[in-house]
Amino acid sequence: MAYTTIDNPELYFQTKIYTGDGNDNRAITFDGSEDMQPDLTWFKSRSNTTWHNVFDSIRGANKAFATNATNAEESRSDTMDSFDSDGFTLGNDPSQDPDGANTNADGYTYVCWAWKESATAGFDMVSYTGNATGRTISHSLSAVPHFMLIVNYESATNRHVYHHKNTSAPATDYLKLNSTDATGDAASVFNDTDPTSSVFSVGTGDGTNKNTDTIIAYLFSEKQGFSKFGSYTGNGNADGPFVYTGFRPAYVMMKRTDSSGYHWEIWDNKRDSFNLVDLGLTANQNVAEFTETFGDFVSNGFKIRGTNTNKNGSGGTYIYMAFAEAPFVNSNGVPCNAR
Repeated sequence: MAYTTIDNPELYFQTKIYTGDGNDNRAITFDGSEDMQPDLTWFKSRSNTTWHNVFDSIRGANKAFATNATNAEESRSDTMDSFDSDGFTLGNDPSQDPDGANTNADGYTYVCWAWKESATAGFDMVSYTGNATGRTISHSLSAVPHFMLIVNYESATNRHVYHHKNTSAPATDYLKLNSTDATGDAASVFNDTDPTSSVFSVGTGDGTNKNTDTIIAYLFSEKQGFSKFGSYTGNGNADGPFVYTGFRPAYVMMKRTDSSGYHWEIWDNKRDSFNLVDLGLTANQNVAEFTETFGDFVSNGFKIRGTNTNKNGSGGTYIYMAFAEAPFVNSNGVPCNAR
């Protein structure tokens, strides 16, 4: 059976849903049974067309980049003010601002996905300065990264993704979080070199290593019972594939990779608190939440339902990243129930 060292995933990942009120210095507290001070927060309005906003504790609060665009980082005093001991504090974020309404506009509904940096949970953030020369960069995971998101936030560039199940030679290929493109192939992104337990590699491209620009890398390594970065093949059937993760999912982001035109879809257990999971958002778009059948979150994975080719095209190749609500079996051997 699948044992884990992380019995309570809420120590390292939580999702929060809330309604904006337009007030400055608004403190938001997570719902979990344990306090968690986040190091990475990702916001999206559910009700309205707004950009995704990503903040981290290295760049600091008030500094956001979007996953659905290539724009450089934007400094704003009215979006997110601080990372708190069990949540975060928001600014007034006025909806009349053309670049606003991303975190706390009055009456808008929101979701925030939040992670705590920890080698125990397989998450590390690395900041470095580009030099346009293929090279290795140290990290602190003490494990091989299975998923990497690298963002040059000083220039207008694509948000490059490495996924260890993307292809048979994943370091030679890449995906773009801000795009519906299929898998691309370029040595200029990851230098055609696999990451190791101590370093990852970047090539000469602007997105991962532009000379003199400061770049942020988010690195994730699988942890049994807590996170999974896998792939599956669609069957084109209403009774879609079952994907084993070793835990009951709290969050799944997925992308079809063998063909262009498919979005990065995000599903979670807070916006859909019971099965059927059917409330989606797309990381590469600014659109509001949509209703479309995804499937079920079960005690040891997720079950795809329906024939939508975004998730289940016959013979289609899909990658995903998933984080746990509860491990399938905890460290004491106690199994998790389905929800």
